[in-house]
Amino acid sequence: MTTGALMIDIAGTELTPEEAAQLQRAEVGGLILFSRNYESPAQLRTLMVSIRQLRPDLLVAVDQEGGRVQRFRSGFTRLPPMSVLGEEWQRDPKHAIAQAHELGWLLACELREYDIDLSFAPVLDLDYGHSAVIGDRAFARSAEAVEQLAGALMSGMHEAGMAATGKHFPGHGWVEVDSHLGLPVDKRSFAQIEAEDLKPFAGLIKRGLDAIMPAHIQYAQVCSQPAGFSEFWLQRQLREALGFDGVIFSDDLSMEGAAAQGSYADRADAALAAGCDMVLVCNAPAAAKEVLEHLAQIDSPVSHRIARMRARPKRAADPERLARARTLAASLQESLA
Repeated sequence: MTTGALMIDIAGTELTPEEAAQLQRAEVGGLILFSRNYESPAQLRTLMVSIRQLRPDLLVAVDQEGGRVQRFRSGFTRLPPMSVLGEEWQRDPKHAIAQAHELGWLLACELREYDIDLSFAPVLDLDYGHSAVIGDRAFARSAEAVEQLAGALMSGMHEAGMAATGKHFPGHGWVEVDSHLGLPVDKRSFAQIEAEDLKPFAGLIKRGLDAIMPAHIQYAQVCSQPAGFSEFWLQRQLREALGFDGVIFSDDLSMEGAAAQGSYADRADAALAAGCDMVLVCNAPAAAKEVLEHLAQIDSPVSHRIARMRARPKRAADPERLARARTLAASLQESLA
């Protein structure tokens, strides 16, 4: 089974006729939802029914990491930033791993209730204290802690029927510049990056990581292209050296970190040529339309891998376990006060 290589977004809480028509285009394989698309559980359910009526096969995603990056809040469990698990790791690694598994399970269960396929999680970046845009989204500074905690979160997501996406390969934590606003440049050597930042990715690939999202960052001593447009990073390292055969999602091509690649069509071409299976164009309707029409003209590539990211059919969750997991999330959130 193959699917289109473009993931787009929508403007509001229901589909417009133009958006419905776009979602039915063969080049569109995915939809990402944001906070502006959510006002209540009932509205989300109605929206998702309308989407599934149009495209039962469409991959529907959201950023529901927890902490600052949680698009659906009211009516959903407030998930803590993952750094709280890193703090617990310092005290009791085994307990922190168990907590991470339950949070991953809870995150996935709540999204699966609305027929959403995946959250772009977990974050595998290391918290060097340099990056405000990563910050407490990272589990920890330690590569070992990140690998173990993110692996447990992933196993919880898998238990609930949801695939996991590790980001931002090969690591966003060292740089200060926010790639939404500019192109960060990481001047470390490959050996330095490999010794720390790559370890969580390598470890989770061995444990069954389903997808990876590369960073819009230039690793200047390694390759002139940002990672998401780099055959060195996506082919030589990710596919060959690390043996990864899962899905590669581009980060949003409307981010400033991607601007040096040229037009939006050029950005999509560069990402796909480097090895991405699916490209995201978000928060820029004209840009999404440009890429859509471009892909239609060139007979855009399709990937057999993307269909793997569709969630398994949802099963009723144990109410007692849900209650315990929500209590856990609340207690971790309260610990930040």
